[in-house]
Amino acid sequence: MIPDAPHVFSISQRPTVSGSLPDGTVVSSNSARYHRAHSGDTSGWHLLSGRLPGTVRHDTGNAMNAVFAHLPVMLEQITDVFSDMNDGVFLDATLGGAGHSTAILTAHPNVSLLGIDQDDMALESAEQVLAAAGCSGRVALRRARFDAAALIAAKEGISALSGALFDLGVSSPQFDIAERGFSYRFDAPLDMRMDRSQALSADVIVNTYDEDALTSMLRRNADERHAYRIAKAIIAARPIHSTVRLSDVVSSAIPAPARRRGGHPAKRTFQAIRIEVNAELEILPGALRNVISLLAPGARLAVLSYHSGEDRIVKSVMRSAETGDCDCPPNLPCGCGAVRSVVRIRAPRDADRAELALNPRSSSARLRVVEKIVIESQK
Repeated sequence: MIPDAPHVFSISQRPTVSGSLPDGTVVSSNSARYHRAHSGDTSGWHLLSGRLPGTVRHDTGNAMNAVFAHLPVMLEQITDVFSDMNDGVFLDATLGGAGHSTAILTAHPNVSLLGIDQDDMALESAEQVLAAAGCSGRVALRRARFDAAALIAAKEGISALSGALFDLGVSSPQFDIAERGFSYRFDAPLDMRMDRSQALSADVIVNTYDEDALTSMLRRNADERHAYRIAKAIIAARPIHSTVRLSDVVSSAIPAPARRRGGHPAKRTFQAIRIEVNAELEILPGALRNVISLLAPGARLAVLSYHSGEDRIVKSVMRSAETGDCDCPPNLPCGCGAVRSVVRIRAPRDADRAELALNPRSSSARLRVVEKIVIESQK
């Protein structure tokens, strides 16, 4: 079990950003992981009664201390995946508001949590949620990107994991708080950093990448059909320092018929820039492979992805681990010495109708699960 360990941040040291939220209720998720609602209560941290695990509220009057209510995606399906998990350490590599982890720790009193997130806001919320659930004594939270999970586990003296979860994507506080600069819905400085201490931001990318780099990024990270036109328009309109200005430039570059279908015309561009800022696709394959290597026999890895680029990587890594990259002809015994390390586990891949009605952002979620096996050569 993980002993009590100091967190890598303190509430008093959390960076603040001034500004106010728009009134009203916004449904959300990490990738649908959060729900935010307007409230006049400014009394600080509270549990919101009658909600799902991982619900907490912090309302001190500015945008960064908004009300949080964690609405974990496919919670029932995730808890079912780990229902037979052995005692030991569970890794939540994208902790967010800790809704999934709270439910798992509650169901498994002899399991400890190693929770990782690069967003200080998420860690702060998670700390409160886990404490309210009575789980603090078996929790270690670390501020880092998920590709550091294996290294952090080694530093914690963890040689094997009983289970692991990646809930990929961006959280709704990041989308819904204007000052974070993730959304074209608000006029705010271009930012999009999940880790607000890093140097690379959306502003840097938009104003320094050349035409080839912008075009490649848009195609690679968002399958943007009009990447070349958008890249040329961005360069012609520089400097661009606000989300609304970028949205206008991108929209004007897309042909009118295309603007009338497929959602907001700037959606893919904002997605591509966010992924670039946070290296989301770049770090994913190695992170998944490293965590698979840490799983104990019988332990499971569950991954929730939210767009095709993520899902392609998840499928590829899991397929590689399942086949050992065997290149032998199908339906013949393996003769290449490939080593399998996991088997795929059948689980519901999509959110059900009830969840979709409650949380529309869960519609893009895709769940994939593998289970570690005793590694043997297929020779």
